[in-house]
Amino acid sequence: MTSTPIPAADHRPAEPETSAASAVRAPRTPVRRAVAALSFRNIGALYVWLLIVVVFSAWAPETFPTATTVTQVLNGNAVAGLVALSVVAPLAARVFDLSVAFTMSLTSVLTARFLVSAGLGPGTAVALAMTAALLVGLVNGLVVVVLRVDSFIATLATGALVQSLITLVTNDSSITGVQLMAKPFAGIAQLEAGGLTLPVLYLLLAAVALWFLLEHTATGRRLYATGFNENAARLQGVRTGRLRFMTLVMSALLSGFAGVVFAASVGSGSPSAGTPYLLSAYAAAFVGATQLRAGRFNAWGTVIAVLLLGTGITGLGLVTSAPWATSLFTGSVLIIALVLTGGRMSLPAVLRRRRASRSGDPGVPAAAGAPTVPDEEAGR
Repeated sequence: MTSTPIPAADHRPAEPETSAASAVRAPRTPVRRAVAALSFRNIGALYVWLLIVVVFSAWAPETFPTATTVTQVLNGNAVAGLVALSVVAPLAARVFDLSVAFTMSLTSVLTARFLVSAGLGPGTAVALAMTAALLVGLVNGLVVVVLRVDSFIATLATGALVQSLITLVTNDSSITGVQLMAKPFAGIAQLEAGGLTLPVLYLLLAAVALWFLLEHTATGRRLYATGFNENAARLQGVRTGRLRFMTLVMSALLSGFAGVVFAASVGSGSPSAGTPYLLSAYAAAFVGATQLRAGRFNAWGTVIAVLLLGTGITGLGLVTSAPWATSLFTGSVLIIALVLTGGRMSLPAVLRRRRASRSGDPGVPAAAGAPTVPDEEAGR
């Protein structure tokens, strides 16, 4: 018997499929990368920020478009930026820390109490206040990670406990004294250069440190993996519990430092220092998650969002004295941000599935929505 040879053309894949597959794998040109980087989807907050500047410049042309307004926005929102950055790492690991406002208030009043009533030096007072913030973070980690209480409820409960301690220390009255206005302590927040105060530098340093942690370390990749899919990350060897514990401690320390800076800037320890910052912190974090790193909580997106909110609030303060305007603006931005992040958190997974289906890869894991962590990076 003779066999009929199969034509070579029958072994070749169809030409359109090859073209489609190569098109998917082809790297984007510099022009396409630039267009994507400048798209509204990537940096929409910058365009909204620009629109806010234009609107208020037209609304209040004599008071808003000035150098004084620029320095006011930067100096007035540095503490808010520190509080907002404090919640980014927990959110990246899908953990809520609602105690940051109470921790900020606690360090504010404890620093003032140690300086005024106990007569301690600024260094000792700040160190003791930061120790208290560290203890709050450890308690949060214990309750959330070890006792496995939902972070939303757990940190709200620990915040209530912290508030009771604040009331015990202050009797719901601000702590004032000349020691708080003295240079060694007031200089923590009131020294300035070129019209900008030190808290602006603190915000910049904190953003750089957080950016480096999340974007350029194995720990940051594990944090994102934990946030996208904790079970998948755990199966790959990531110690998700340890990471979540770490983020709660980091959050407490950074918000506690914000409380110290606040006390130094206003010259008093307020039992409600952190309360106004809670909503704006989460609004900034969620708006930031729609910028630069779509669907990921990130440092620079959060800073942009803080300044956007600060610009809008400053502009509202110049054109109206209505007490409800600030809360209305912040709440509206938060709702819009939640809508945007809610639709974009799963975008990377969707793109990966589409890319895999187009390239004909049958080996896509069921947990494709979770970032993979190489074996050499997995924590043991």
